[in-house]
Amino acid sequence: MPTHPDGRRIDTKGLSYPFDGVPEEGEARAVAEGVYWVRMPLPFHLDHINLWMIEDGDGWTIVDTGLKSSKIIAAWETILASEFGKRPIKRVIVTHLHPDHVGLAGWFTQTYGVHLWMSRTDYLMCRTLSLDTGREAPPDAIGFYRAAGYGEPDLDRYRERFGGFGRGIHPMPDSFRRIVDGEILDIGGHYWQVLMGAGHAPEHACLYCPGLKLLISGDQVLPRISSNVSVFPTEPFGDPLKEWLRSCARLREILPGDLLVLPAHNEPFYGLHQRLTALIDNHEAALSRLLALLETPARAVDCFSPLFKRTVGPDLLGMATGESLAHLNCLIGRRLVTRRRDADGVDWYQRAEPEPRAAPLTVGLA
Repeated sequence: MPTHPDGRRIDTKGLSYPFDGVPEEGEARAVAEGVYWVRMPLPFHLDHINLWMIEDGDGWTIVDTGLKSSKIIAAWETILASEFGKRPIKRVIVTHLHPDHVGLAGWFTQTYGVHLWMSRTDYLMCRTLSLDTGREAPPDAIGFYRAAGYGEPDLDRYRERFGGFGRGIHPMPDSFRRIVDGEILDIGGHYWQVLMGAGHAPEHACLYCPGLKLLISGDQVLPRISSNVSVFPTEPFGDPLKEWLRSCARLREILPGDLLVLPAHNEPFYGLHQRLTALIDNHEAALSRLLALLETPARAVDCFSPLFKRTVGPDLLGMATGESLAHLNCLIGRRLVTRRRDADGVDWYQRAEPEPRAAPLTVGLA
C-alpha cells in the first residue's frame, strides 16, 4: 500500500490510514487528544467492532459497547482495571440499535449507575425487537420471506433463528437520555455535534468534533465495506436505501472533507468525502445492474448476482434478502420497477414500461 508524505498508508480508493496495526483485546489506544480506540471481537464473518472512550472531565464517556458476551465484558474489565479505571464511567452513548453496538449498554448502565444516551427511534425499536426472543416467528414474517422467494427449508431456518436479536443484548435500561440531530454535547471540554443518518438504522447518531477534527461515524461511514441496508418484515414497504443515499449526500455536504473518521469497523481513516461519494456511486451502479436484470420477471432471491460479489449461502441469506428488497423498493419508489404477487404469495419484480410523457397543456384565450 503506498504512503502519504506524512507516513499514512493510502489505498487504491484514495483513503489514507494513519495508524499501524489495531489495538489488542483489553487495550485502549490513543487516536486524538483524550480519545481512545478499543477493539472488541465479534463471532461473525465481520469479526470485530471499534468502540471509543472519550475523556470527560474527571471521567469517561463510552461510545458503543460491543455485543453481550462474557469475553467482551472481561476485556472491558481489563481496560477499566488499568489506569483508565482511575476515572469513573459518566455516560454511555450508543450510535444505533444493532447488538454489536448496544449489546452491553444495559450492563454498563447497571454496573456503573450511568445513563444511556441514544436516539429515541433506535432505543424504542431495540426494546421492541428484544421482545421477540422466545416467540415463534409471526405469520407476517413468514409471509414476507415466502413473498421474497424462500422455500420451506429456508423458512424453517428462519423460524429456528427468529428472536436472535434479543440474545445479543443485555436487558436494556428502562430509561434513557434522548439525543437529537444537531444537538451539541460537551464532552471533556470539546463540543461534539450529533448528526443523524438513516438507512442502515432508523436514526443513527454520528458524533462530530470540530475542535479535534474528528467524526465518530459508527456504521454510517465505513472505509472498506458498505453497511447493510435492508428491508425487514416489520416494514415491508420501506425505502431505507433512499434514506441511506440522502444521508450520505447530506453528510458530504455539511462536513469538512479532512476529518479523521473513526468507524465502527475497519480502521480510522482520512478521505470522508471520497468515501461518501463512493458509497453513493456504488449503490447507484447496483441499482442500474439490478434494473437490467429485471428485463424479465424475478423474485427478490433471484436478485443477488447484480448486488453481491460472492455466493450467498444460508448464513447470509437473510441479510442478502433484506438488501435486495431495499434496492427493489427503491426502484419501485422511482417508478422504474413494478411488483406483482402470484397465487402462491410470491412477489415478482419487473422493469416498468416507460410512462408516456404528457403534452404541454395550452390554455386558450376567451
